[in-house]
Amino acid sequence: MNRFDRLTAILIHLQSKKLVQAQEVADRFDVSLRTVYRDIRSLEQAGVPILGEKGLGYSIMEGYRIPPVMFSEEEVVAFLMAEKILEKHSDLHNSLLFKGAMYKIKALLRNAAKQRLEDMEETIDVKVKVSEHNHLINDTLPRIIKAVGEKAVLHIQYATDAGVNERDIEPIGIYQENGTWNAISYCTTSKKYHPFRTERILSIKDTGKISSRKHITLREYLAKRPRFTTDSFPVVIEVENTMARYLVAQKFDYGFASETPGAKRTKMRFQAPCIQAFSRWYVTFADQATIIEPLSLKTLVKDRLQEMLQKVS
Repeated sequence: MNRFDRLTAILIHLQSKKLVQAQEVADRFDVSLRTVYRDIRSLEQAGVPILGEKGLGYSIMEGYRIPPVMFSEEEVVAFLMAEKILEKHSDLHNSLLFKGAMYKIKALLRNAAKQRLEDMEETIDVKVKVSEHNHLINDTLPRIIKAVGEKAVLHIQYATDAGVNERDIEPIGIYQENGTWNAISYCTTSKKYHPFRTERILSIKDTGKISSRKHITLREYLAKRPRFTTDSFPVVIEVENTMARYLVAQKFDYGFASETPGAKRTKMRFQAPCIQAFSRWYVTFADQATIIEPLSLKTLVKDRLQEMLQKVS
């Protein structure tokens, strides 16, 4: 980051909080305290009304604003919630980008609102996501999004159940489903559109080629794709309402299709991708549910429970 960009970023940082310590600025931009003091003096010489409180930090004179845009406190709280979610449910690159944007948003608030927002940060949290994440390349999503806009052709190494293969893809969009990000792309090898799970992309690079192919839109792809695979298993169960409300998130991992609420029980329909996995999940709440169909699921659950009983007896 050059000095001009750093000065601009420091000014936004100063506006994002009521009081900012010099060490906090030094840590964020990985510079020395002496550099921070020098940058602060430069901003003062440029006419920025910075107030220094010895032993406490720096603040901007009330009323000073850079952009002519203001957000309501409710809107900023919505941004704060989005930031918390992105911290745990996005790649590192996008999470850091959003944090930078949040500094700019908070810089527009008055001091009293800044303080209330800082207090609110401790009252909002998101549990760590227990699902796939691409630890090898944290900028996968933005690189794919950039390729969509530029119609660029990317070369990827992709991990499959049969091993790692390489292919050229032409991304048309991304979508998230059941905790996994998918890059919908035209594969030049298979000549078809495929969803590529980003956590399975081991490497990605720009080929320097621009696609001249006219692609379908992401919306068109999602509308046409089969919702369930041909080898999925239709399942119908009834669950006590007191338990059904706890399955809201889990049910989507097991092929949830629809449900019909009743006075005491909810009828749920699934297209289970794996009947064995479904039976194991069902056992966790079997005492508050009934299997309507298929009969094979009842047999699997009985066998599973008998195995468990033998192990604990």
